[in-house]
Amino acid sequence: MNNAEISLCMIVRDEEEVLERCLSSIADLMDEIIIVDTGSKDKTKEIANKFTDKIYDFEWVDDFSKARNFSFSKATKDYIMWLDADDVVPEESRKQILKLKDKLIPHKMECVMMEYEYSYDQEGNPTFSHRRERIVKRECGFKWVGLVHEILDVTGVVFVTNVKIKHLRDKPNTSRNIKIYEKAIEQGKTLVARDMLHYANECFDHKKHEKAIEWYHRFLKDTNAENIDEQIYANLKLVDCYIHFQQYDQAMKYCLETFRLDTPRAEICCRFGYIYEFKKEIPKAISWYKIATIIDVPGESMYVQQPCYTWLPHIQLCSCFISLGRYDEAKVHNDNAAKYIPNSSYVKNNEKLLEELKSKIQESST
Repeated sequence: MNNAEISLCMIVRDEEEVLERCLSSIADLMDEIIIVDTGSKDKTKEIANKFTDKIYDFEWVDDFSKARNFSFSKATKDYIMWLDADDVVPEESRKQILKLKDKLIPHKMECVMMEYEYSYDQEGNPTFSHRRERIVKRECGFKWVGLVHEILDVTGVVFVTNVKIKHLRDKPNTSRNIKIYEKAIEQGKTLVARDMLHYANECFDHKKHEKAIEWYHRFLKDTNAENIDEQIYANLKLVDCYIHFQQYDQAMKYCLETFRLDTPRAEICCRFGYIYEFKKEIPKAISWYKIATIIDVPGESMYVQQPCYTWLPHIQLCSCFISLGRYDEAKVHNDNAAKYIPNSSYVKNNEKLLEELKSKIQESST
């Protein structure tokens, strides 16, 4: 029989509000479900027990990788898939995963990458996604590495899919992750490159921008920071830090650094557009936003801000052309944005504004 069997491995803690939603979206496709609880005080285990009897306790030691590796050690099937409790597998992805089970063994797949939609705007449009190693062959023995925002250390041929997993985080950001890093630093532990990058991200998210800048630079100087995609991402975050401080020359410096590393990306072009728009240099802003509209999503990139490749530059171009009184051109770009986000308030508000402005022009001409 070529149909592969998959163990779903999860680590959880106090996830009573979301765990059933997650498991209901995937449980029937899995051949085994492993739940590792790291200290829940709510009804998480009771909910997990509706789906599996393979529930294990793990003493929390401020190390996500150790907990993940423990969960993987309990798996018995051909392949292992992982999810977080606040993840959901959409219906289309369920169909793709079902088909994938027939291909894993015949095609000798060792690692399957899937899209991870990680954040959304207020209207539910995805704003950031990155590829994650989602299913791995158990006998390969791949291990998790990293204290926080851990990653599977995979080798060999990686099979990339367009299967999407949605991360629907319901809990507000806490200081848990940044405290883990700060405790490790206080204890004199050396952060590997990936932990440097994610500690910088935690500092950024907690509005510690100066500290974030320090650690993004440390990451980029680290001899192990060889992944071009991660270097571009770190430079992009430096751009955002310097934009926060309104240090636009520095921001543009790190925008340009990404061009040295690879071809232009829409995320960077939109940053240039934003900077020039803020400086009231609208023609320059228009040029950069227009470039963003013709750039394809880099196929090998693990970090993608989808709006920069779809509706965002068109919305900004609409705003720029309105400021110049070029309303027909503004409408063209608002209509282009509507192809991606037809029900968005950005599009609706622009439509209303353009109608009002044209009405004023008609009134003044009569």
